[in-house]
Amino acid sequence: MLEPRTLFNVNAEIFDDPALRGLPLLASLSGFVDAGHVVSQVSEELLEILDSETVAVFDADQLIDYRNRRPRITFAEDHLTDYQPPRLELHRLHDGLGEPFLLLTGFEPDLQWERFISAVLLLVEELEISLLSWIHAIPMPVPHTRPIGVTVHGNRPDLIDGRNAWRPTAELQASVGHVLELRLIEAGHDVVGQVVHVPHYLAEAEYPPAAVAGLEYLGASAGLMLPTDRLRETGRDVERQIARQVNGSTEVQSVVTNLERKYDEHAGSTERRSLLVKENSELASAEELGAAVEAYLASPRAEEESTLLWDAANEPDVPGATDDDGGAEDSPVR
Repeated sequence: MLEPRTLFNVNAEIFDDPALRGLPLLASLSGFVDAGHVVSQVSEELLEILDSETVAVFDADQLIDYRNRRPRITFAEDHLTDYQPPRLELHRLHDGLGEPFLLLTGFEPDLQWERFISAVLLLVEELEISLLSWIHAIPMPVPHTRPIGVTVHGNRPDLIDGRNAWRPTAELQASVGHVLELRLIEAGHDVVGQVVHVPHYLAEAEYPPAAVAGLEYLGASAGLMLPTDRLRETGRDVERQIARQVNGSTEVQSVVTNLERKYDEHAGSTERRSLLVKENSELASAEELGAAVEAYLASPRAEEESTLLWDAANEPDVPGATDDDGGAEDSPVR
């Protein structure tokens, strides 16, 4: 392995500041499954609302496959402008109460995972990071009319117990966040991850309520007050638009009602048993849950339900389905 330390450059003006030691680290890396664009919304909200300082910058040229994930550039009439190179950076921010924390954000590396993770471990140890809390989001067969569920994992029982909406055992494609969590735990560091559950028919659009849930869980795990007001307001607008689209189609209403019924049937008598209880009131095994969700998402029914919601959203006679210019607006329902 090449030397991990040469993979990043630090901001010498603040890196040696004693106040930078002992802070919690939040991680929000895009490129893996990001249902509802939760990860990108969380990163944008934190960097746009809170004051930030760059602590370290990773060498994206060594980590990103440009041809697989091409950067954006603008062609303006007769010239090129606004090239947006991939970035992977560590920032220091302050929450709503002035409490400092660190944020690792940008593209998930395509290449050199182990070297990147070793580099992050160096930073964790040199900066004496107190906790790594990271987030991603997956599509789930749940209705948008019920509370956003989250699966929490890691090695901090005090931050995990009683919070999980789903506790599966399943083999899945790994992200760099998963491997980073494993390596940090092996090295004796505290880690907690949050998987936000996004209604499968909203997974392709920005869904602000799920991003709000993500920020709340990140803040709760690290003892921070993170900004959610702007996303809450945007979320209310999105939810009103979804409600108009649902109310405009009896077929879509039937789909949502069916999802609500299934969700409520499995909710059980306690708040966090939502997806764990079988019809005979026995707890479903993790294998059963993992298999059931995977089978549902791959089933014709899931595809049919998503198609119904998408078609309804684009019907011109559905209230709210056109913009001010008479064209079809970008619907949140997919």
